Amino acid sequence: MKTAVSVSLGSSDRDKQVEIELFGEKVSISREGTDGDIARATARFTELDGQVDALGVGGIDLWVQMDEKRYPLYAAHKMIKNVSRTPVVDGSGLKNTLEYKVEQTLAESLGDSFTRRKVMLTAAVDRFGMTKAFFEQGYQVVCCDMMFALGIPIPIRTLPGLRRMATVMMPIAGRLPMSVLYPTGEKQGEIIPKYTKWYEWADIIAGDCHYIKRHMPDDLAGKVIVTNTTTANDMEMFRQRGVTHVVTTTPQLDGRSFGANMMEAALTAVAGKNRPLTHAELNEMLTELDLKPAVHTL
Repeated sequence: MKTAVSVSLGSSDRDKQVEIELFGEKVSISREGTDGDIARATARFTELDGQVDALGVGGIDLWVQMDEKRYPLYAAHKMIKNVSRTPVVDGSGLKNTLEYKVEQTLAESLGDSFTRRKVMLTAAVDRFGMTKAFFEQGYQVVCCDMMFALGIPIPIRTLPGLRRMATVMMPIAGRLPMSVLYPTGEKQGEIIPKYTKWYEWADIIAGDCHYIKRHMPDDLAGKVIVTNTTTANDMEMFRQRGVTHVVTTTPQLDGRSFGANMMEAALTAVAGKNRPLTHAELNEMLTELDLKPAVHTL
């Protein structure tokens, strides 16, 4: 049996372990939260090196990838500094392949009348495949990267504008502490309503589940959420706020959807190449497995 482990800076309350079958081979996939403890995460990555078939980095990215350009997040790389034998992935491969198919799934599942609506992306650079698809299909898009990551209330409305922002800001943001860029540990459970006008403006709210919940208002009536790493509690929280549909970009396994890093680690483990997979290799595997985003009616 192949083994893939995601070590996350997120809460250990969300830990999960399941066995799945991919290409006729059993894979044990598990998520281990470290409650925002960077030293603990670093030690766990070091301990697991050479003991599992693939590792996933959860709660933070190693890279922000936009087309062929990759911007490193240096604080995240320090966590895996001692890993030399096991391939490590952060989900960016799936974010630029599987998540590109989200718009197509929306159109097929909810009908053409729902396409080309208004989309709010909490951090578009982190989900560039999805962002690119929305822009290409003529949606009205607002990228809230400056708000959610840096607390600067400046919306970005075009793809060239997003690329310009990344060119200027990512070399700086890539050197910031992880606690500035992403809620970790107990902070993942906090909900502080903010940027409500953009939540109200949008028909579709897309991005990381923790980012979406972090500032969401009590009323999300009629909205569609596009995200991943959802638990049953997350789904109930969205339902209580009036969300009609949740689209998970990774499949649900045993009642929850795992992060992109976890699913990419599982595919990397099964491939057995002892290295991260290229986008072409991931796309080939996704096509063969017929893996695509899933729509859940609340």
